[in-house]
Amino acid sequence: MKLLLTNFHDGDGGGHTTYLLALAAGLSGAHAVHVAAPPGSRLLREAARLPGIQVHPQPFPNGLRKLARWWRARRRLRALLRSLAVDVVHVNGSADHRLVLSALAGLPRRPRLVFTKHNSKPMAGLGHWWRARRTDAVIAVSAHTLAMLQASAYAGRPLHLVRNGVDIVHFAPVPAAEAAASRRALFDGVDLLLASCAGTAAYKGWLDLARALALLPATDRARVGVLVCGKPPDARQREALEALGVADRVRFPGLLDDVRPVIAAADVGFVLSTAVETISFACREMMAMGKPMLVTRYAGLPENVAPGEDGWVVPPGDPAAMAEVLARLLAGSADLRAMGLRARAHAEREFGLPGFVAATLAVYRAVA
Repeated sequence: MKLLLTNFHDGDGGGHTTYLLALAAGLSGAHAVHVAAPPGSRLLREAARLPGIQVHPQPFPNGLRKLARWWRARRRLRALLRSLAVDVVHVNGSADHRLVLSALAGLPRRPRLVFTKHNSKPMAGLGHWWRARRTDAVIAVSAHTLAMLQASAYAGRPLHLVRNGVDIVHFAPVPAAEAAASRRALFDGVDLLLASCAGTAAYKGWLDLARALALLPATDRARVGVLVCGKPPDARQREALEALGVADRVRFPGLLDDVRPVIAAADVGFVLSTAVETISFACREMMAMGKPMLVTRYAGLPENVAPGEDGWVVPPGDPAAMAEVLARLLAGSADLRAMGLRARAHAEREFGLPGFVAATLAVYRAVA
């Protein structure tokens, strides 16, 4: 098959980029894979390094103030679609979905259109209705996302549940000595170290974990450390940490090309989102490295863990519930090593890339 994968993000792209790079790499060789993304985007840069992938600089401007740029981008994309004559276009957000549909209008040979829903934002309004009628299949990355689609304008379209896959070979447990060295370098001298590679956006809930720390007795608080990878927190977030009196318990390794040393150092991973989230690559990567997970009961996050077996589920935005889990862990109520082994086994059963790529390809074949 000849495939075109699109993404509108002009910067890092987060989970969208992770998703599309894994998909492109898994499909290349057996299929002709093209990637269209904005010039300078991480997706375009990293996809160009993958063998067999053809990349195409393609802006996806969004908003009325960018109307002139939008028309230029439409002409560019329309020419690309004519020249490539792909079988399937796979769009991954509203901006690229809209532009692709407009560029396809009137083409003598129309490829099939697949859309993946990557967030928990509502799907109401005429725009979604218009796009749904012209979309051949929709992929939901979690059961929660699928339920949202079933209650939206997309309900009448073929809907498919394909949970995100992660590279469980790359994200794998490391030897104990290596993990201990990472811990000494990053946050030595604590009894319980928690880490997240989900980023520092406000909705990721790491400040709720800081609030949970503040609820612990001072002696317990001193036994806990927290590592949060991603963009350094802004001034307001740092002020909030200082006001809570826990700034010394939370450290920020920064934006890392390789988050594995941070994950390896930790006893427990966490993703405590309160918005936007679907199923979380970060959660699945940390479980693949053998870390039990503390997650919120938000969107698809609970679909990753078996509570009490390889993780814990707490209400979103509930520091008291998080503090209760921390207190139990400090009291030695859980065998974290055994839970980590179960998290890894869970990842091996369900999170691998081959199943994710095969299930996505099945969607393409069903529409093409």
